Amino acid sequence: MTTTLAQSSATQTRPTLNKQRGLMKDGRRRSWVSIVVMTVLALLWTMPTIALLITSFRSRDAANATGWWTVFTDLINQGWTMDNYSGVINASSMGMGFLNTFAVSIPATVLPVMFAAFAAYAFTFTYFPMKETLFVIIVALMVVPNQVALQPLLNLFGPYGLGISGQFVAVWLLHAGFAMPLCISTLRTYMATLPGSVVESAKIDGASHFQTFWRLVAPMSMPAIAAFATLQFLWVWNDLLIAKLFLLPSNSTVIVQLQQLLGTQGQGAELLTAGAFITMTVPILVFIGLQRFLVRGMASGAVKG
Repeated sequence: MTTTLAQSSATQTRPTLNKQRGLMKDGRRRSWVSIVVMTVLALLWTMPTIALLITSFRSRDAANATGWWTVFTDLINQGWTMDNYSGVINASSMGMGFLNTFAVSIPATVLPVMFAAFAAYAFTFTYFPMKETLFVIIVALMVVPNQVALQPLLNLFGPYGLGISGQFVAVWLLHAGFAMPLCISTLRTYMATLPGSVVESAKIDGASHFQTFWRLVAPMSMPAIAAFATLQFLWVWNDLLIAKLFLLPSNSTVIVQLQQLLGTQGQGAELLTAGAFITMTVPILVFIGLQRFLVRGMASGAVKG
């Protein structure tokens, strides 16, 4: 008994000791080359965000006179100001733009993920005629640029068509339709790695497809579902083209409002950096909150696929 407890204690403390010594899980020491390379890549990746943050606190004249990197050599004479943020916050349309963006992003994320999960289950665990052919056609839609369909969709959703252009439902349908092929392909690939014996056991026990999906397949596929939902939310939140074409000015999103801050002759450039950093806060919080699901989904797909 004493020997077993000692071995268990040693097993539990080994990861902590490896972490303190800079070792990986298998006991190998991390290469200094990989540490340097990853540090440099991380700095390069975050440099635009750092530049945006610094510029957002500088006046228009200071930003035009010197580059943002001069802050590291002369911290005092940089024209620091909070007027950029106050100008963005005081803009009457920005608050409504945030609400409109949430009204667009949440349904445009839930709808394609939900229907694509149902479709992926059908393509993985059910059998019907021409299943593989239909799946190939859906995947082939990913190579068609979204911009090609914008003019036909403007005609379809316009006053001589469905009459929903300018409303939120039009943008929901567009984002759902554009995201469905990739989402179906991703979730179907992930579901194909799940143990088929679990689904067969549920079928033998008399469970319907709906029960099997909600109680077994959906929970096991949650890493992939959460990973794609995170990416879809970021895509929809940062979308400018579809929101600008298919929404009325009263329903415009925060990204459209941000683009309008610039003005026709660039007179609002100092507000653009502050507004851009404010609009980045929500995607950053969503990414941080769902990061573990995103990593699990991508890692599982890479290993099992």
